[in-house]
Amino acid sequence: DVRTTGSGNIGATNVARAAGKGLGLLTLLLDAAKGAVPVLVVDALDLFPGANPAFDRNATIAAALGAVTGHVFPVTLGFRGGKGVATALGAIAALAPLSLPLPLVAFVAGFGATRRVSVGSICAAMAAPFGSVAAGYPPQTSSAIAVLSCLILFRHRDNMARLRAGTEPRFGDRADAD
Repeated sequence: DVRTTGSGNIGATNVARAAGKGLGLLTLLLDAAKGAVPVLVVDALDLFPGANPAFDRNATIAAALGAVTGHVFPVTLGFRGGKGVATALGAIAALAPLSLPLPLVAFVAGFGATRRVSVGSICAAMAAPFGSVAAGYPPQTSSAIAVLSCLILFRHRDNMARLRAGTEPRFGDRADAD
């Protein structure tokens, strides 16, 4: 049970530390799918035929917000879930794919400079709303991505404290913190 090892987090970074990089990558892919599939399904359903297209767009936004929130606060795990990064990546890839280059570059830059997944994740979360605006998505889409970013930043508050204290582990370290 990955919740009893390392940071106790169910996300890809802790899985990689606890069970190996292969299972960490699998966790990343499955968590991304957890974000993308609901958005794609709701988008394909055409819930409001003949109505204002914004209704369907808002339904896909609700699916994205629900998928990430459900991952971060799962009822079945006592509301202690992952940090939402991979699930948000999948949700945003399905909702607003053209917004992804900026946060992906930010992730690579932050991670590359520090070898800390948390730094890359924080950088990506901060860049994501700007990527959406720059790509020309409607305000409700960019606002939803900003909400997801705030949720991710909130979930990384312990990481930020460890970064300030100089105790945040680098990727590849087997450590007690994620």
